[in-house]
Amino acid sequence: MAPRDFTRRDLRLMHRAARLYYVDELNQAAIAERLTVSRPTVSRLLAEARRVGIVRISVHDPDSLGTGGDEALRLAEALGVEKVWVAPFAATDLGPALAEPVGEALRDAGLHSGDVLLVSSGRTVWELGHEALPAVPGLHIVPTVGGVSEPEAWHQTNEITRAVAERMQGRPNFLFTQAMPSPAMRRTLAEDPEFQRVTGFWTNADAALVGIGAPPAGRESISTSVPLDDEGLRAAVGDVCLNFYRADGGPIDFPGSDRMVRIAPEQLRKVPRTIAAAAGTEKVPSIVVAARAGLFNRLVTDAPTAAALLDRLDPGAPGGHAPS
Repeated sequence: MAPRDFTRRDLRLMHRAARLYYVDELNQAAIAERLTVSRPTVSRLLAEARRVGIVRISVHDPDSLGTGGDEALRLAEALGVEKVWVAPFAATDLGPALAEPVGEALRDAGLHSGDVLLVSSGRTVWELGHEALPAVPGLHIVPTVGGVSEPEAWHQTNEITRAVAERMQGRPNFLFTQAMPSPAMRRTLAEDPEFQRVTGFWTNADAALVGIGAPPAGRESISTSVPLDDEGLRAAVGDVCLNFYRADGGPIDFPGSDRMVRIAPEQLRKVPRTIAAAAGTEKVPSIVVAARAGLFNRLVTDAPTAAALLDRLDPGAPGGHAPS
């Protein structure tokens, strides 16, 4: 049977079983308990996952392990970042598609108990928080922006922080404030010891996992704190941790931006390992400019986005051209 002969639920169950077995290294009995199915069903799911191509076993050159081969190396050089990981298929479901390479990137970061991992808001990181991630007991998980009272879950950074902490067996730290508090509340926060403790992690973080926002003018979802009717903001090409930037990488100010609760770009640039997880060809200019601005130094993306980035950045690639 081909993949199209299975229901989407069947394929997702195969994928979950395969990830638990091959990535998380659980045995079939543990997987059966996790998925509330029988052990023979797990065995069948794993066999079907291999047969339809969800699982593909291959042997790689040791120089390319964990990075996605020559394409990832060329893309890292073209972007001017340290490393790139490429998911082999289009990330139609962001979490499942990017979870494995994000896990590789997090393992490569060499995090230990007591270290600090910053996380951003956004749909990509929210979805990753519901997938299997490497366990680092005692790791501090810290939000990079405020986000209470948001109607959409992927802008509620405390919930993202909690989810990632649960997956990684870490310690969640919370910011109990909106991304853009009132002037009075912002003055109160500046004097609050707990707020100072949590935001203090921003200056000594060991790693960060962030999303890259597409140009605001074309987005279907954005924090309610962001005034989309502002003309300057609508000209932004993207954002990282609600730090919006122009095509030249310069920051964009807008009404209320001076009181935003968000990590500053200069703080983000000092994080030793900032992993940006982003996929979608609409994000190509957002990714390119964020890399040039030094807002991340490691990238996880999918194959179509990697190809589009190389087409834009690598003049020597077939059909490629230098960015304007």
